[in-house]
Amino acid sequence: MKTVFHLAINVTDLDQTRAFYGQLLGCKEGRSTDTWVDFNFFGHQLSCHLGAPFETKATGKVGKHQVLMPHFGAVLPMADWKILSSRLERASVEFVLKPQVRFAGEPGEQSTMFFCDPSGNPVELKGVLDFDGVFAG
Repeated sequence: MKTVFHLAINVTDLDQTRAFYGQLLGCKEGRSTDTWVDFNFFGHQLSCHLGAPFETKATGKVGKHQVLMPHFGAVLPMADWKILSSRLERASVEFVLKPQVRFAGEPGEQSTMFFCDPSGNPVELKGVLDFDGVFAG
């Protein structure tokens, strides 16, 4: 069975949201109204509604880092992750956690990067060589 995850978040400006998710991240825009817009967020449905975003705090301990909670993101094939991380670096995106390898040589090795959208919603994108290792313990 193929499933698609749906996440609805609040954003403060739809034009900035379209530029960020649509143009910068390359997510295709779907349906919209004057108060929300949907994106194909790497195969999943992201609905961005006008409103006050969740409060976030750096309370998630992962390795040596405290990451912003809550956050969302996607796990990408490594080649796609590298292309996207280069695009974000060229665009001078302010990273919360710069692109790097985490858990090197361990089960679940991954590349990761953290940044926030224009409304302050934390986004994490991971890159993996083998999707079978995503849930490795």
